[in-house]
Amino acid sequence: MSSHSFDVPPLPRSATLARAVTLAGVVLLSAALAACGQAQGEAEGQGGPPPAAVAVEQVRTADVPAVYDYVGQAAGSRDIEVRARVAGILVKRNFDEGAPVKKGQSLYSLDAAPFEAALARADADVAAAEARLAQASRTLARLKPLWEARAVSQRDFDDAASAEQIVRADLKGAQARRAEAALQLRYTRVEAPIRGMAGRSQVSEGTLVAGPEMLLTTVTQTDPIKVRFGIADTDQMRWRSEVEAGQLRLPAHGAFDVEVRLADGRVVSRRGKLVFSDTRVSGNTGTVEAEAELPNPDGALKPGQFVRVRLLGATRPNAVKVPTRAVLEGPQGKFVYVMADGKALPKPVEVGDQLADGWIVTKGLAAGDAVIVDGMARIFFPGAPVVLAQAASAASAAPKK
Repeated sequence: MSSHSFDVPPLPRSATLARAVTLAGVVLLSAALAACGQAQGEAEGQGGPPPAAVAVEQVRTADVPAVYDYVGQAAGSRDIEVRARVAGILVKRNFDEGAPVKKGQSLYSLDAAPFEAALARADADVAAAEARLAQASRTLARLKPLWEARAVSQRDFDDAASAEQIVRADLKGAQARRAEAALQLRYTRVEAPIRGMAGRSQVSEGTLVAGPEMLLTTVTQTDPIKVRFGIADTDQMRWRSEVEAGQLRLPAHGAFDVEVRLADGRVVSRRGKLVFSDTRVSGNTGTVEAEAELPNPDGALKPGQFVRVRLLGATRPNAVKVPTRAVLEGPQGKFVYVMADGKALPKPVEVGDQLADGWIVTKGLAAGDAVIVDGMARIFFPGAPVVLAQAASAASAAPKK
């Protein structure tokens, strides 16, 4: 048999180029898969990025004081108008405007000469009435034995007795007029009715004081001093609902302690008491008028001064309090991170009062929850691995083997 040989025709140039490109793609894909497998293996072997070091606080319930702040204005506990009880010429002012005065201190002196003359006339009238009474008494005493002996008529004796009674009544009238004259003379000395601070004088020396209808000055009692403020009606409604729910305990009979802070931030050293709370709500402000009374012996508070009023004495029983920095704001509201199973889990919460050092959490947390209070900036996604900062520090400080 004859042998036959078959020659393979050469491939076109384009087919050769395509085969080379395909082979290169397979090589690159294999390298990429190998790299991914290596990276995955490294991630699985090392556990991903290191967990964030955080600090936590265990949630505990406790009775927490509840405080309420308002803006108030100081006022004198008593504002007394000073008026003269008699008319006359003002001859002297006996006090310094704005200075403290004592009860009974002379504030003004009126011209006393007319009243002294009236008292002298009243004294003379009393003396004359006493003389007439003495004469009438002697006459009656002289006629009585004669009347008993039937030496004088009944009419003469009755006339003598009536005359003695009339003169006795005249004496009482004269004595009353003398007492009135002495009282008016004393009223020429206008005295301070209470201890306090004197206001501006409305009259000057030489003024004709018409009597009680003319205001001379005012005296304001500043110790104790009152602070008036308004409590929002919504606050009182919230108090009632929280008391009914057992979330708030108010002081007995609403007797709040009151702390006052001045405009410069200083706290008045002495506290007072809430002494008045109106039963009506103002239609203009929607508030209930309240009034507190504080000792003010050093005059630190001035009438008309604006202050900050803080009501103390209320308590939130079994409340949950977390630090302010632990409460974060998200799209759905406030939340905190809780550490559980080595992860940072977000937990929505509802908050109540904000205190100086934290929030009162009314819903969302329970006793025993581990709330993250520091290190939240290193938590990049919910469920991120976390570790206690103390444990992380101890691990880093341990010697490597």
